[in-house]
Amino acid sequence: MKRDCSIDIRHLTRVEGHGNIRITVREGKLVEARWAVVETPRFFEVMVKGMSAERVPFLTSRICGICSISHALASIRALERAMQVTPPPAAEAVRLLAMHGETLQSHALHLFFLALPDFAGTPGILPLLESHPELVRAGLHLKELGNEISTVTAGRCTHPVSLVLGGLSKAPDRKHLQQLLDIIGERKSALEVACDFFASLDIPQFERETEFISLHNGSTYPFIGGELVSTDGVRRSENDYLLMTNEYLTEFSTSKFTRCSRESSAAGALARFNNNSAFLHPEAKKAAEKLGLRKVSHNPFMNNIARLAECVHILHDAEALIGKLLDMDLLEIRTRFTPKAGSATGAVEAPRGILYHHMETDEEGRVSKADCIIPTTQNNANIHNDLQALALQSLEEGKTDREIEKLAEMLVRSYDPCISCSVH
Repeated sequence: MKRDCSIDIRHLTRVEGHGNIRITVREGKLVEARWAVVETPRFFEVMVKGMSAERVPFLTSRICGICSISHALASIRALERAMQVTPPPAAEAVRLLAMHGETLQSHALHLFFLALPDFAGTPGILPLLESHPELVRAGLHLKELGNEISTVTAGRCTHPVSLVLGGLSKAPDRKHLQQLLDIIGERKSALEVACDFFASLDIPQFERETEFISLHNGSTYPFIGGELVSTDGVRRSENDYLLMTNEYLTEFSTSKFTRCSRESSAAGALARFNNNSAFLHPEAKKAAEKLGLRKVSHNPFMNNIARLAECVHILHDAEALIGKLLDMDLLEIRTRFTPKAGSATGAVEAPRGILYHHMETDEEGRVSKADCIIPTTQNNANIHNDLQALALQSLEEGKTDREIEKLAEMLVRSYDPCISCSVH
């Protein structure tokens, strides 16, 4: 007898925001497999209209409590490019270090507290406090380090106060930078614990050929600015972000979907790795090899592994950045500028993928138009299409309803969606 199956998850847990998964099978045939965002649109672009450019980053950082540094820096980059402002080298180094702090704390939160229970077979993190205390401790130590880096560089660990147009309002304290250097050396052991554990996991075997989009600068692993590239060979300038995203509406989701060369595309850690793995720190390359991560990977579950490899890169690159900052004169941290009319896009690699802020200013330096396209917005269509392919594969393999449900949940979580941010 051909089976029926009905999976209706409202709302998916261990993600940020509200999203639904629905999979329906009738007489052995897949009727639907749907990913739907059901958040109310937030209209944050309208809120900055008419606002002084200098005030905008403090508001846009409130778009997300996890990626607040990314949002602040995307706005800052867009406005600086629009008004032709070049920040001092010391400020650029501190900004990159701030991005590292945010990415590390976000990756640690996802890997150890949102995704790990799936692989450990527990409903949440609390049972792991008894079964894997050293692993939970490692996650806490890495999350704490990310928060500390953010605090030292941006003034606090969320909603930054010292990242401003032209550079920084305050340089990080040298004593605090040295303390960070010492803590990083201590916390590398936490990454070793994590790599050993994740290398032992049985990652679900699922692939769907995908176009991966990220930043690329040809010399370093990208976090702030650069060309827009895809694994399908598309290359565009930062200001051509609309040609890379091509947003469109669907009748079942309050968040838009995007596409580039195919019906959907993906952003995030795996996209960055697939486009830029050559620029990872040598230790991160070793970790990727140990974890079985090789480009071009089309398995969305490997997003988790790519995040871990990025954590290794971040710790080593943060060490180098701090050493560089300790040798620099931190007195010149902000460039004076005159407000002017202009238009530009700022792109950064937020933890969940490439983030675009487009800003247009008038002659007084007030924002006349804004547009923000969030990583999860760019991933929604790919999640939706992955779910369909995963459901079909699972049916062919004879998996039970519960097995399909768990895999579907794990698939969406592998993208670590920031759902509330995606409804712009």
